[in-house]
Amino acid sequence: MTLTKADIVAQVYAQGQLTKAEAATAVETGLGLIKNALALGDEVLVSGFGKWSVRHKAERRGRNPQTGDPLILPPRKVVTFRPSRVLKAKVQAQGAGGEGSSNNASPPAKKPGDKLIRPGYF
Repeated sequence: MTLTKADIVAQVYAQGQLTKAEAATAVETGLGLIKNALALGDEVLVSGFGKWSVRHKAERRGRNPQTGDPLILPPRKVVTFRPSRVLKAKVQAQGAGGEGSSNNASPPAKKPGDKLIRPGYF
């Protein structure tokens, strides 16, 4: 299932502290801040979630897939996302026994007191 912007607005609204219009404005504002920062070439860090950054790709050789003719691809900028350790741990914990898990090996046994995430990160 894909989580859409409308789904995010609905979940923010369901928290009960904002009207639907306020929730939509809050989500739009947050996403707009991320877009603007990336457009300026800044990094965006959300603690416990991950970091977006802009990478500069150099000019490179390529080829036309239909004709096979070589061509030069111009330099470009790409947005990359690097998830935090907290997000990685959460994804691994959710996928360990659920559907779509391609990992047939069982996870290591947990000992009492083992923690998946560091304190203070949520």
